[in-house]
Order: sequence, then C-alpha cells, then structure tokens
Amino acid sequence: MSATETASATDTVQAPARNLGLVKVVGILGIVGGALLIIVGIVVWATVSSQLRAENITIPDDAIAFQGQTVAGPFTAYVQADIIQHHALEASGGATYAELDREDPVRATMMNASFLRASLFTSVVSFGVSAFAMGIGVLSILFGWALHRLASAPVVVKRAGVTP
Repeated sequence: MSATETASATDTVQAPARNLGLVKVVGILGIVGGALLIIVGIVVWATVSSQLRAENITIPDDAIAFQGQTVAGPFTAYVQADIIQHHALEASGGATYAELDREDPVRATMMNASFLRASLFTSVVSFGVSAFAMGIGVLSILFGWALHRLASAPVVVKRAGVTP
C-alpha cells in the first residue's frame, strides 16, 4: 500500500464532540419560520391587492404610467397617489392644504386628496412589508437548511503520516 492509501485507510469518522441536537432544531425552526413568513407575505399581498381592486380605481389617462389600468398593486397605487396630488394642486392653484385659508372651499378637496394619497401610500408600504417578509422567509429557509445540514455532517479525522 502507498502512503496515501494507508493514510486514507486510517481516516476515521467520529461523532462531534458536542451534542448538536439543538443546532438541528434551530435549523428546522428556521425552515418552518421561513415557510410561515412566505405564506403570510403572500396572504397579505393578495389581501391588499384584492381590497384595492375592489375599489375599482382606474388610473386616468394623464397619469405618468399605467393609464386605464385598475389599481391593484404597489406601482399602480403609487402612480394613482401621484396623479391625485397633481389634480389636487391644479384645483388649488398650487397651494397645499396647509397653505389654503380655512374658509377656502377648495380646502376640503385638498383634505380628501391628502387622505386618499395616505391610504394609497399605506397600501404601497403594505406591499413592501409583505415582499420583505417573503424575502426574509427565503433567507430563513436557506439558513435553517444550512444549519441543519452542517449539524448532520460527520466529523472526519485525518491522520496524516501514519505508516504501517
């Protein structure tokens, strides 16, 4: 036998010096938690989207994008909020709600526009949070899988230079 064959023949597989059961459990919890984050993210995304769609808001032709489409996602909600601001400022001559006199009848229009924009921006944030949760879920699954796999790997002890 050559020295290489002798060395590999004397290599041994040993159990880790410490119990790694807790590491395996943490890995499994990471996988389960990641799956739950993905599911919750999808549910929130679908709920917000369906609620927006149920409002039947159609983006006007003078918007910067998505003209004629129904508001149902983060980009369409953002574009709709932008065009609401544009139309409200046209109606007020460029003045914001705070800049208008309290008795100005256009102030109510500006207030409604502000509320609508805030609601649409809230939906945009909701989409962002659900996408973030889904992304963290994917990372959690990957880290959990890696932890579980590493904790399950045997320890190989190489004994170099052993001759018969």
